[in-house]
Amino acid sequence: MEIDEILGESQRMRLPTKSAIYVWGYNESGQTGRRGEEKNLRIPRQLPPELFGCPASGGNSRWLDIACGRGHTAAVASDGSLFTWGANDFGQLGDGTERSIKYPKKVKQLHSEFVISVSCGAHCTIVIAEPRENDGSLSRRRLWVWGQNQGSNYPRLYWGDFSPNTVVHQVSCGAAHVVALSEDGMLQAWGYNEYGQLGRGITCEGFQGARVIYGYARFLDEAPELLKIIQVSCGEYHTAAISEKGEVYTWGLGSMGQLGHCSLQSGDKELLPRRVVALDGVLIKDVSCGGVHTCALTETGALYAWGGGVAGQLGLGPQTGFFSCSPNESETMLRNIPAMVIPTNVKLVACGHSHTLICTKDGRIHGWGYNSYGQAANENSIYAWYPSPVDWCVGEVRKLAAGGGHSAVLTDACSLKELCEFRLADSVTLSNASAIEDVASRTGSDALMRLCERFREHFLDGGNCADEDDKFAL
Repeated sequence: MEIDEILGESQRMRLPTKSAIYVWGYNESGQTGRRGEEKNLRIPRQLPPELFGCPASGGNSRWLDIACGRGHTAAVASDGSLFTWGANDFGQLGDGTERSIKYPKKVKQLHSEFVISVSCGAHCTIVIAEPRENDGSLSRRRLWVWGQNQGSNYPRLYWGDFSPNTVVHQVSCGAAHVVALSEDGMLQAWGYNEYGQLGRGITCEGFQGARVIYGYARFLDEAPELLKIIQVSCGEYHTAAISEKGEVYTWGLGSMGQLGHCSLQSGDKELLPRRVVALDGVLIKDVSCGGVHTCALTETGALYAWGGGVAGQLGLGPQTGFFSCSPNESETMLRNIPAMVIPTNVKLVACGHSHTLICTKDGRIHGWGYNSYGQAANENSIYAWYPSPVDWCVGEVRKLAAGGGHSAVLTDACSLKELCEFRLADSVTLSNASAIEDVASRTGSDALMRLCERFREHFLDGGNCADEDDKFAL
């Protein structure tokens, strides 16, 4: 019998789609949204819909975005609502308190907004949202900010140096600064600027209000010019952006080589956005900044990395041709010139504080870097020096997120096969893992097959369960 006969012609084009959120790693403040022993929290597990307690997270729901901060997590549901959980010592969860929450909770103050995307800083959260009711007089995409240095522990509308009719395209948060990108390619930055991370040509003490960045230097001996920017990413104290020509510009703190320049103009800092000339002729489509490292992804799927590598976050190994900005520090574990880590087939990249995650075009997730809590790789090691597999997620990977010590993945099920994979993955136990793995191998469900294999390895290695039929404890 054909699938059309089972579902009926009227149902064929209305197959439900589903998303899954996987979170794992460090959980001191409840940022994984899970319970259990540390050994189990090293393993990516899907957060159950019941945890979100609303129709938007039901069996046929989809998730639009996910982000990780230093100790908190945020996710955008398909109905435009925002959920936050984890650390809240600076009001970064947006509930008006400073109490941590160990399970996802809807940010009720955004009920009049349809949230489109979210970014988490160390202790703040910023979203781009659209008014649910708009007579045309309001901007389609505007910023809401809260948490450390954002003036409120409730979401508040923020224009900064943008005019009220500006359409905001993207926003990224660092340790103490934020950069927002408008639809017409303008950047505005606000926050602390002690390392020049706001790109103003000077350093400043104390909090600085928002200001548009107007100067981008292609070469040291040329005057800065205005460019159209298409993407931006904030590291801890540095910033990177991509121009419409696919060129990377970086600024802020560069003491660990995270800016990718051969030399710096202001000691260990770069105060104006400057082009990474080592990537000349390489068309970059995505950039991601970590604590002291940076990664860039090309149009052809090649991945470049540079900056501090003491925890393995560059993916180049423990002693692989490191360079230093200081001539007398040859043993410093940094690389200030971009190096190719993976030559092809990378689709997504996300940098955490000291680890990196990627997804390849065949749907496999790999990670490397600091791995004390399993945030970077399956392997039980403190450091993952090279790209290592993360084999617990099923579905089409759509978003990676990496925080201070935890990680998250958002996957979609867009076909009947993927929906079946979701259902089977939820039902895997020690007693049926071999049977499900056999079905997966015969149907070409590689991700599900790898999950079953890892499942058995985990329990044989002493993973916690009450009996062999129990699934992983959340």
